[in-house]
Amino acid sequence: MFSTKESFDVVVVGGGPGGAMTAWAAAENGMDVLMIEKDREIGVPVRCAEGIGADAVHRYLDPDPHWISAKIEGVRLYAPSGDSLEFTEEGLGYVLERRVFDRELANRAGKAGAEIRVSTCATGLEFDSDRPCGVKVLTRGCESIVRCKVVIAADGVESRVARWAGIKTLIALRDLEVTTQYLLDNVKTDKGYCEFFLGNEVAPGGYAWIFPKTEDTANVGIGVSGRYTRRRSSTDYLHTIIEQRFPNSTPLAMVVGSVPVAATLEEVVGDGIMVVGDAAHQVNPVSGGGIATAMTAGEIAGRVCAEAIKDGDVSKKRLQRYRKEWDDVYGNHQRRVYRVKEAIQKLKDETLNATAAKLQEKESPTLRDMFMTVLRHQPGILLDVVRMFAFLGKKD
Repeated sequence: MFSTKESFDVVVVGGGPGGAMTAWAAAENGMDVLMIEKDREIGVPVRCAEGIGADAVHRYLDPDPHWISAKIEGVRLYAPSGDSLEFTEEGLGYVLERRVFDRELANRAGKAGAEIRVSTCATGLEFDSDRPCGVKVLTRGCESIVRCKVVIAADGVESRVARWAGIKTLIALRDLEVTTQYLLDNVKTDKGYCEFFLGNEVAPGGYAWIFPKTEDTANVGIGVSGRYTRRRSSTDYLHTIIEQRFPNSTPLAMVVGSVPVAATLEEVVGDGIMVVGDAAHQVNPVSGGGIATAMTAGEIAGRVCAEAIKDGDVSKKRLQRYRKEWDDVYGNHQRRVYRVKEAIQKLKDETLNATAAKLQEKESPTLRDMFMTVLRHQPGILLDVVRMFAFLGKKD
């Protein structure tokens, strides 16, 4: 349980969904795997709204009420004017209990044979002829080097591991959402619906959200484009919303962070290294959702690195199969969604208000209707919208 073993086939840095799925997939394919997590426990702190599409859960796991806080059957979008649009779909998704969910993924990796060490921080990489061959770690004050054939950087958007390996991870401010979220008690929400608030006065370059968890609690948060947070913080924007909508609420937890809303990094592999999840910017650029994409990327990365190790070739060229498969499964779609995101960020509040008013006249409008209407004056992007929804339909 508390081994001091210092040599593995694969070392995964980061115990989130991407890291845990990579560890599971590699172990399932016969690899000797170590996953390290810098925090004292898996799943803490919770850094997101905890929403995930039902299809992503069902692809890998059987839903368990222990890690599902709420089932989502619909979405409400609020224009700056206050007009709202409602979209419903049975079995749309879930609001997770991330602490429990992340532990389930880690436990799954452990059952497959991966070793897991918490309170263990990566402090650097060990190299052999410019190729990573191990990870320098610090565990409760004790330094050591864990040697391996492949390093997995799953350590979040600020990934140090990827940078140590020479992979460029810089991101433009316009492609970074600065986020603040509270878990609030004493709030009344419609438990079956997630609510989103748009507008340049509400959340410039992003949106605010309410994700219900129980009858009285909800994740209430905001993401603001990094271009705008120099003059006003995301926390300040969020406080305004909470004071207006939930003046009698009680904050139980707070987290501040950042989310990449870009295309996948140009390079996600090198000799002996692979980058997964937020560290690779594998996030939906419109929604900012990254749990499902990290799980998908992790499953691919773990399988590809296991095959490469069995073949005795962990070169960048061989590991590039991960990038190709990722692009086929999601990366090409992500590029289209990124272009849609860029078009949305140029919209004025007046356009959002007019779209909401127009669609309120339509019986049972769809999300596709909304995107096609709001972007109708940008014909160059409409093909991306069509392909975006075709992709989503194909997944179903």
